[in-house]
Amino acid sequence: MPRLRSVARRLLSVENCPDDTEVSVLLADDEMVRVLNRDYRGVDAPTDVLAFSQLEGDDFGAEGGNVLGDVVISVETAARQAEEHGHSLDKEIELLLVHGLLHLLGYDHESPEDEKRMFARQDELLSSGEAISSDDTKSK
Repeated sequence: MPRLRSVARRLLSVENCPDDTEVSVLLADDEMVRVLNRDYRGVDAPTDVLAFSQLEGDDFGAEGGNVLGDVVISVETAARQAEEHGHSLDKEIELLLVHGLLHLLGYDHESPEDEKRMFARQDELLSSGEAISSDDTKSK
């Protein structure tokens, strides 16, 4: 977990978030992620990462409210993806953390334009070493 904390801190710093920004990270199994995905997104299937923002409009930073949100990563899905991409589970989890944090910061991939913007930022963060170094930077 110290490595994930370090990745999150560096990314939040690069994205100009206050030093006291709070994010929770949950490492879960496919079943837990499937239930959350079903209950909150209406998709009854596991996924690699979910992000739950605690922000409402412009509330971030207002009155000490620096709780950004929650990132939930399926370790089982991450393990499958790591094997498919030929890198370590740790590297895949770090990549998914970056992806989830970008969602909490307002990035999305619902439209082709949004997807291009989000993955460009993700690639930039990962390839520059601002978050982590990775050869394979595309996540779902």
